[in-house]
Parts: sequence; structure tokens; C-alpha cells
Amino acid sequence: MDAGRVRTGGGGRGGKLALGGGAGGLIVIILALLFGGDPSSLLGSGVPDTSGDPQAESALEQCEVGGSAANENVDCRVLYTVGSLDSVWEQQFGTQTGVAYVQPEVEIFTSATSTGCGNATSDIGPFYCPADRTAYFDTSFFDELETRFGASGGPLAQEYVVAHEFGHHLQNQLGDLGRAQADPRGPESGAVRTELQADCYAGVWAYHADKLPEPTTGEPFLVPLTDNDIRDALSAASAVGDDRIQRAATGRVNPEGWTHGSSEQRQAWFLAGYRTGRVDACDTYSARDLDNPPALR
Repeated sequence: MDAGRVRTGGGGRGGKLALGGGAGGLIVIILALLFGGDPSSLLGSGVPDTSGDPQAESALEQCEVGGSAANENVDCRVLYTVGSLDSVWEQQFGTQTGVAYVQPEVEIFTSATSTGCGNATSDIGPFYCPADRTAYFDTSFFDELETRFGASGGPLAQEYVVAHEFGHHLQNQLGDLGRAQADPRGPESGAVRTELQADCYAGVWAYHADKLPEPTTGEPFLVPLTDNDIRDALSAASAVGDDRIQRAATGRVNPEGWTHGSSEQRQAWFLAGYRTGRVDACDTYSARDLDNPPALR
């Protein structure tokens, strides 16, 4: 692996979240933003900070020694997952959609960073910024995913997060990402359909990741996935369902406030991608019943 595929950041000015309503409302909105597509409406203005953290860059260079590093170090796991995603989508995206895959930029940051969508802190969670076509990760989120939201700590749970954000990049390439902004809230909204489709794209990646050989080595990045691996990914999808987050934050569920879909929907659409390996199985925008993806009927 080339450690330069993922840049490092941090030390930006942090989020200037244009929100009112006190801390309670802020927490709810931040939780709803987890795995969000475009945080630009909530972030302060800013420009990307690409200077990098030399210490973090040095750490990523240690990831080049081999796959064992990805099994032991979470930053290395992100790097190798990015490599796997590039390998799968370079082979599948153009074939299945007719659009040539363009690699997104990827940044691992600590605490805060500046992006093309504005200044961001770790509180926002992983996100994709279409303005600079970059997926951003503070890997401390993976601990929070397990301890705060109850997801599995397994590797595929973490890789699902990376694959989901790459899904937003694919939507950006296909011109679909704007549907979330045009229809931002509600159980049938464009925002929910956009998030569920990114879950499905993550499933498509998982289907191919342990089968397609990486061009240089001739071997897939991932060993064959087990049922436990898939349960790890499904636990992460379930943990960040709107219904589960709302219930934890307020004690009740309000579908009219949904932006990402329910726990069951997120799991179902991941499985739709995973069981078929097909991009066309992820057409959430045409789906009449988001609870039952056509590919699973």
C-alpha cells in the first residue's frame, strides 16, 4: 500500500456550527449528521487544510509493510479499506454504470480540520464533502460507534463506515447527491433515500471485496467474509438508524425528522447490495417500499 493515498490533517479551526436551540438541540442534530452526505449547511466557511500532520504521516508509512498492519491498527485499516474500495470500484463502477470511477480524496484527521465544505470537528462524525470530493475520518469515531451507539467493534463494522462515505462519492459522480439537499427530511425523503443507497453501495463493495483480485498482487484485499463479519457490518448500520438515535436522545421516534432511515432499513439496503453485488439493486429513489428492497424479495 502507498501511504500517500490517504492524507492526514488536524488542528483546523474547528466547527462553526450555525445552530440554535441550546446544547440539547445541537446534540440531536450532530447525532443525525453521523454518516451525513454534505455538512456544508452546518459548517462554517473555510478552505481545505492539506498541510498534514507529520507525526500522523509517519504513522501511516508504517502501514506499508503488509496486510497485518491493517488487522492491528485502525488508521492502517482505513488505508487498506480505501485500497480495497478503489480496487473494487475501478473494476465495477464503469462496467455497471458507464461512468468511469474517479478516486475520492481521503483524509484522516484528529479533533478538527478545514474542508471545502467548511470547518469541522470530530463531533460531526465521518462525512463526505462534495465540494472537495473528500471523505473525512477521525478514527476515534470507531470507538464511539461501539461504546456509545452499541455497534460491534469488528473490523467490517469500521470498514462499512469507510465504504458508506465512498458511496456518497459515487452518488456525487452520478449526480444523485443533490437529491438529499432538495428533499432533506422525512421517512420517504430524498435524504433518507440517499443515505440508504450509500449503505447499499457499501454492501456492493463487501460482495466483491473478498473475490476480486487486486491488480498488483492478484489477491483480494479481504479474506473471505464470514457470517460474523457481515453481522459486524449490520450492527454498525443498525447503530446509526434514525429511530434508534432518536429514541436514545429523546425517548421517542419521529419519522418526520428522519434524514438517514431506520435501523432495519439501513441493514436491509446493505444486504441488498451485499447479496447481489449490483449497483442497480441500490435504486432507492425508485423504491416504493424502503422497508423491503426489491433485491431481497
